[in-house]
Amino acid sequence: MGAEVAAAGRSLPGFLGRKNRYARVDDVLPQEPEDGGGVRVRGVGGSCRRYVFACSVFASLNHVLLGYDVGVMSGCIIFIQKDLHITEVQQEVLVGCLGFISLLGSLAAGRTSDAIGRRWTIGLAAAVFQGGAVIMALAPSFGLLMAGRLLAGIGIGIGIMVAPVYISEISPETLRGSLASLPEIFISFGILIGYVSNLAFAGLPDNINWRVMLAAGILPSISIAFVLLVIPESPRWLVMQGQAGDARAVLVKVSDSVEEAEERLAEIEEAARATAASSNGKEAWRELLRPSPVIRRMLVTGLGVQFFQQATGIDALVYYSPTIFRDSGITTESQLLGATVAVGVVKTVFIVIAIVLVDRVGRKPLLYVSTAGITVCLAVLAASLSALARGALPGGVAVGLAILTVCGFVAFFSVGIGPINMVLSSEIYPLRLRAQAVAAGFALNRMASGAVAMSFLSICRAVTVAGAFAAFAAVSALSVAFVHLCVPETSGKTLEEIESLFGGGGVSVTHGGSGEVELGDAERLEHKRLVSHGHASS
Repeated sequence: MGAEVAAAGRSLPGFLGRKNRYARVDDVLPQEPEDGGGVRVRGVGGSCRRYVFACSVFASLNHVLLGYDVGVMSGCIIFIQKDLHITEVQQEVLVGCLGFISLLGSLAAGRTSDAIGRRWTIGLAAAVFQGGAVIMALAPSFGLLMAGRLLAGIGIGIGIMVAPVYISEISPETLRGSLASLPEIFISFGILIGYVSNLAFAGLPDNINWRVMLAAGILPSISIAFVLLVIPESPRWLVMQGQAGDARAVLVKVSDSVEEAEERLAEIEEAARATAASSNGKEAWRELLRPSPVIRRMLVTGLGVQFFQQATGIDALVYYSPTIFRDSGITTESQLLGATVAVGVVKTVFIVIAIVLVDRVGRKPLLYVSTAGITVCLAVLAASLSALARGALPGGVAVGLAILTVCGFVAFFSVGIGPINMVLSSEIYPLRLRAQAVAAGFALNRMASGAVAMSFLSICRAVTVAGAFAAFAAVSALSVAFVHLCVPETSGKTLEEIESLFGGGGVSVTHGGSGEVELGDAERLEHKRLVSHGHASS
């Protein structure tokens, strides 16, 4: 039996095979004989981890919609301009408004996910996006095209906020970083599909090709109907609704043993007691607007990583990569779209690498590598485009450097700050504030994204493309310092224990004027767990 258990653990790939801190020797439990005898192996890290992984994948499907919209619009805009004869300003508004509108969805998702649950909010996001995609595909004018994009943006905003929260709340801490990174890989996969869609349908007539490209984005959202039938509700949300029995049933499915499920339920209930005094959204927002020192440090970390993820220019590069490659010397549409497909492939591959490494290496080391690498790539891209404009660089060399540095940018982005911003944002806040704080962070992220995308062409016209990327390089250099000063290492800690990293011990926090609650709960929970382990072993 011991050999079978070991084999079950080794059968899982890479990061799914890590040892869980809650593993017990009594995971092999006797059972009533069903066919003449034998024992039942409960958990062993195999079936439950596969189940958690499947739920995390399904919850992340909405992120394909965001990625697809970003990727496909980089090519669609070329053909929309030809068909509807829109101006450069209208192009910027059409592309950049997604960031601003999706922030409304992110803000609404905080209260919505607390009211109807994480699972049904995932379904709502898909339904809203579908409506917007249909309107965009059928739009006869720029006005209706914008109306559809606004509706789709709200759906995207709801979806990108709720999935990381859901994943972090069903995952054990040893897998949380890897699984909470899944939404980013689905964004990258969606971007790649969007690029491929551009290349595949570009040969159709100009009044049809962009409509087919946009309509194809409806297909991923249809799968969400199946998802709602498969994934369970978040156990933390169930506890907050007073449904501890249902929460326990979910935790048994996503834990290696019944004992682990009971321990996780005890931690959640302990944290939920601190939530009771500020259980409505208004009080949570009031605490975020007037934070204690501990909550303020959490907000600096969570909001800062969301801001820097977009302020380094990733959306400008993804949306306007054909413009960047055209400035470097690539001329034909097929070559431009082909180069963007290469960017999408690199982004997806390095996101997979990040998911494997995030719990092995840790959040902070990957952030160091990511932000430093992005800074170097942006500086080299700016220098090469500037040299090309002055005639100091041969055209072939400029094309090669542009492709190399753009692919390097997305590689460093995807291995660090791209996925880790979602991981940190969904795990650093206490339960009573988590939904609202994550929503605020994603709102800031979308605002930065919209500002970059909506102003990029105007900035390039004012200071050249090289000047724009030099500015992004300076912002990226600041992000390296931010990681060093403001981001703690959270790998391998429970959601409740992470609170101690920002204040710890007997630090008190005031919430909403309703009294004070000590932040020592995580340490006391750990002490109780160690004591219970001691009794079990004796």
